[in-house]
Amino acid sequence: MIELTSQAEKALELLENSGFEAFVVGGFVRDCVMQRHCNDVDITTNAFPEEIKECFSSFKTIDTGIKHGTVTVLIDEIPIEITTYRSDGVYSDNRHPESISFCKSLKEDVSRRDFTINALAYSRKAGIVDYFGGVKDIENKTIRAIGDPEKRFREDALRILRAIRFSSVLGFEIEEKTKCAIHQLKNLICNISVERIAVEMKRLLCGKNVKNVMLEYFDVFQLVCPELSGMKGFDQRNFHHKFDIWEHTAVVVENAPSVDYLRLTALFHDCGKVDTFSLDKNGVGHFYSHASVSAEKAETALRRLKFDNFTVSRVKTLVKIHDTPLEESETYLKKRLSKLGYNVLKELISVQRADTLGLADEFHSRKEHFDCLEEMIEKIILQGQCFSIKDLAVDGNDLIEIGFRGKAIGEALAFLLEAVIGEKVENQKESLINYLKREE
Repeated sequence: MIELTSQAEKALELLENSGFEAFVVGGFVRDCVMQRHCNDVDITTNAFPEEIKECFSSFKTIDTGIKHGTVTVLIDEIPIEITTYRSDGVYSDNRHPESISFCKSLKEDVSRRDFTINALAYSRKAGIVDYFGGVKDIENKTIRAIGDPEKRFREDALRILRAIRFSSVLGFEIEEKTKCAIHQLKNLICNISVERIAVEMKRLLCGKNVKNVMLEYFDVFQLVCPELSGMKGFDQRNFHHKFDIWEHTAVVVENAPSVDYLRLTALFHDCGKVDTFSLDKNGVGHFYSHASVSAEKAETALRRLKFDNFTVSRVKTLVKIHDTPLEESETYLKKRLSKLGYNVLKELISVQRADTLGLADEFHSRKEHFDCLEEMIEKIILQGQCFSIKDLAVDGNDLIEIGFRGKAIGEALAFLLEAVIGEKVENQKESLINYLKREE
């Protein structure tokens, strides 16, 4: 059941041959039990840090976190983290223990971990060591805190987001007491650094169970991103929609490609609807300019959470244009390619396809429209059709030769590109020069 890497085997062997206990622990064991691939191996042992270094004196070691008992050993250039059994002191900031102390008991070490499924240990000698029913919880697809969930979350509030992330990624249900503690103690998340929140958000949004998690834990999402407030239960009053704004958003996130910035685009794409809602004389709801408002709110949220500049820029762009109608026309698509570029246009189509699947059932047939658009774009690319200035058969030097100077060069190239895309002239040097001269 458990297949260790050769590096992990070697590390365990060296520690055991030196008279110490040693176990692979945590996520690697969990994933092996679940028959999921994992290369991230952590080892725990009753050897103290200096004893670990002595065991591996013939290997390169790095004092990664030696004050906390962790030594990194390079075996065949692969880093293996080896940590002394330890117990944690008092947590005063809902994140870090004020002190740690080394201990000699594997059970004491794993009892300080967050969830039963992460408290599994393994060695060839002992097999799987499971003090808290983690294997059974894996079989039942359950996320359960070790011991008192309130205590676990008060110790480290990041565990609240980790529980939700595991539920999303693994498709597991969170056990009832653990779930209640999440809702009750969610405000402790405010004590976590925004960088750590961002990491967990990206990972949970890309999970296979993300829709159910979003519906169950809206209060947590709203706390992390106040820009999402008001979406749950908001009746859109429009025949295009069968869901409230939040459930629609959850469906769109689930159907967007599992790429973090595209899932973030889906998360924020309609957050401006709450602020732009209006009813016409027939009682039909409208959300004029909601895309622009959503884009601004998305940028505010992502900058507060310190996402990288690429993510902020790309999400803002895609949210702002997410409801732009796309025509099944090569000329139109070449104009879009010219303005947006290949990658952004393809991503826009993927977001719009996901958005369509969040509409009322009768509109789901629109997904065929997006398949057609993608086929047309690939044809344009495959045929090498011109849709950017660099694709033109002339360049700035050619225009200088016929008398163009300064900004007039760029204006002329843009003029020619528009003419080529509009099929007013062939993309051949002589034809372009003659067309330019004729239009002067």
